[in-house]
Order: sequence, then C-alpha cells, then structure tokens
Amino acid sequence: MTGYLLKNCAAIVPSAFAPVLRDQDILISGPAIVAIGPHLSAGPLPAGTEVIDASGWFVYPGLINTHHHFFQTFVRNRADLDWTRLSVIEWLDRIYPIFARLTEDAFYHSTVVALAELIKHGCTTAFDHQYNFPHHAGTRIVDRQFEAAQMFGIRFHAGRGGNTLPKSEGSTIPDDMLDTTDGFLADCERLIDTYHDPAPFSMRQVVVAPCQPVNSYRETFVESLRLARDKGVFLHTHVGEGESPVMAARTGRRTVDYLEEMGFCGPDTFYAHCWELSDSELARMAATQTGVSHCPEPVYLVGAEVTDIPAMQAMGLRIGLGADGAASNDNSNLMHCIHSAYMLQCLVASGRRHPVPEPAAFLGYATAGGADLLGRADIGRLAPGLAADLFAIDTRRLDYVGTRHDPASLIPKVGIGAEVDMTMINGRIVWRAGAFPGLDEYSLFSAAEACLHRLHS
Repeated sequence: MTGYLLKNCAAIVPSAFAPVLRDQDILISGPAIVAIGPHLSAGPLPAGTEVIDASGWFVYPGLINTHHHFFQTFVRNRADLDWTRLSVIEWLDRIYPIFARLTEDAFYHSTVVALAELIKHGCTTAFDHQYNFPHHAGTRIVDRQFEAAQMFGIRFHAGRGGNTLPKSEGSTIPDDMLDTTDGFLADCERLIDTYHDPAPFSMRQVVVAPCQPVNSYRETFVESLRLARDKGVFLHTHVGEGESPVMAARTGRRTVDYLEEMGFCGPDTFYAHCWELSDSELARMAATQTGVSHCPEPVYLVGAEVTDIPAMQAMGLRIGLGADGAASNDNSNLMHCIHSAYMLQCLVASGRRHPVPEPAAFLGYATAGGADLLGRADIGRLAPGLAADLFAIDTRRLDYVGTRHDPASLIPKVGIGAEVDMTMINGRIVWRAGAFPGLDEYSLFSAAEACLHRLHS
C-alpha cells in the first residue's frame, strides 16, 4: 500500500476552530490519515511511503462544495444573459432555451471544466445539482458526470434533479426539458442502485434533488421523499431564492411551509440559497435540522439581499457553502466563495442583529459544514482515521507576508487568488505543481472547446 509523509508542514489546520499545528508532519497510508505529529519521519515508515518536503506549506481540510450546476460552465461571460439588465423571470425565460440545446457530450465536458477548477482551488468533494435533462440528450447524463469525476479522482455526490410542471401551468421550464414524475423517480432509483455507495471513504453517492417546488408538481416532491427515505439517501432542492411569494399565491403556503408540511425536511435534507426566509422559517428549519447550502457569489448578480448567515448561525442551522451554477456565478472556485461569504456579511453587518461570525467560521462552512450537509463523518477535518482529503498552499511568497500568523483566517479574510500547490483526495494526489498527474489538461481543454463550438454553431 502506498502513502505519503508530508514533512515539516509550516501549519496544519485540522479544522476551523482546532488549534493550528506548527512544524508537524502528516502520515497518509492508502485513503486515510494515519498520524499527525512532530518528527514522524524519525520513525519507521510503511513501505512505499513517499516523503514530501512541506516546509512553508499551510495544509487544510479539503473543501466541500454543496451546490452547483456544472452544465452552466458552458453559458458563462455572456452579455446577453447579464443579470443586471434582467429580472430573475426574464433571465430564466432567456436562458432555459439555451440549456435545452445541450447534448450528452456537452454535459460531460462542462462537468470536466467545473471539476478541474474546483480541484485547482482545493475542493475535494463536489455535489452537483443536475436538473437539466433535454429529451434529445439521452438518459446517461449523470452517468457521464460520474465518468468525469472518476477521471479526476474527486468525491462526487450527484444530485439527480428534474422539473415536472409545464410552462402552461406556471413553470419556467421548456417542455423539451421536462421530466414526468415517474420517469424522474425511475432514473433516481437507477442511479442509486448503480452508483450510490454509503460506505466510509465512498467516492460516489446520489442525492434525490427535484429542482424546485415552483417548477414541479407536488407529487414529485412527495414521491421523491418516499424514494429517498426508502433508499437511505439525502434530499436537496432550491428554496428561498425569490419563489416564496409565487408559492404562496399558488398554494397558499410559502416554500418552507409547503415542504415542511409534506416532510421534505430534516437532517437528511438540505436546501440551497434561503436568502428570502423569515426568522420563523429559519427557526423551523433549525428545529428540524434541515441544512442550508449558502451560495454567496450569486448575491452580487441577483442583487436582492445578503443571506443572513449570522442569524442562521445564532439559530443553530447547519450551514455549508456552494459555488452555484456558472449562470449566476461565472467561476467554479469554492475557495473564492469563502472570502466572498465573509466579506458580504461584513458589508451589511451594521444592519444586523447578530455579529458576523469569526472569519474561521466561513472556512468551517466549506469543510466540516459541507461534510455535515452531505452526511459524511469521514471528511471535512484532518485527523487520524479520516480520509486524506486536503490541500496545501506554499506560503513562501510575497503574497503571504504579514498573513501567516493566522492560517485559519487567511482564506476568509485575505482571499486566495492563485491555484493551490497540491490537492489530495482519498490519499491520492490529483493536483500538484500546476498539473493533474496522469492527465493532459490541454487535451481536456481542446475537447471541451470543440464541444462548446459545435454547440454554438
């Protein structure tokens, strides 16, 4: 069994609020961390251990992305889709016909693009909410995503999304992107039976994730709940991103009430966004242990309001971070989102009842918080027995002078613009010194560009 010894790490951040370990080593064997401590290289090492000089390195738990739409990397940096000139409904009406043109190959290559950027910036586990299933693209879209994730060696939680309500009944979804409830559930069950692995150190899991209540029939959510609980998998959907008044007008209940009434909540459930929710709605989510994937960067574009993270924190909500789809956030950089999340809360702090959480808390949301949302006890921290999911930054650069005294706050407060120096997942180095070991990034780029060109042509 092969492994690594990261020798003489300048700083190890085991978790957001744990004491920082200075000038210590990390011993890794197979997929797991074996030991963390000083002078581990002085003792006998397991056969096949590669010693890596980590002098100057700050080592962190791998980041965990809890909300994304990978396919949207193919719809980035487009002036005709500028949020600042369109309402949310106008934007949806304009962008969904573009989404409807995507092919199976486009879903694969857009996943490659998103995963590459995530890994380069320290992400080791990625959840994707794939809700776009154009009829012409076939039935193996999520399968191709698993294929891309396996190529990179990243932990992948696939959220099988879907929409079932036609435009004629009030949704924003083109008919050629609609699922039926039965078809949606059948594919969820197929994916669970084929890919879902609940074991420790699992690299593949499936989440039942109907896209959003405003674009699906009630039965879709009721039956999703039944299937997920029967199969022992998690649930996810969009909540509180502008649709609550629409739901109230349509059903007589805002989204949180609507979902809570049917039982689509609890410790096996997490919602994305939640920026428009009232205190009473947040309190009920806390009481049911329903989690929140906070996506800070779309706030810049949507311009509605800054999610009240201090209130959520004070109420005890479980919080993770998500990059969100590239249609409302033109990058797939979760590390950048940590900085954005903290800075946005500072921007509006004077109008809030609760103080902004400590900077390190935002690192915690992106690590242990994300692991909690996904139901993973084996990732999110650095400790013996846990998965060797981590990233390292060589701080022996001018960029870091004056910042090195507080490694836990470095990312939230200062922000990291550059790619990390190493990303390790399940004890395997997947990104190091500007390259993906064993992969030709230029070939991946060329194939993705060619697919994108065919799509636009």
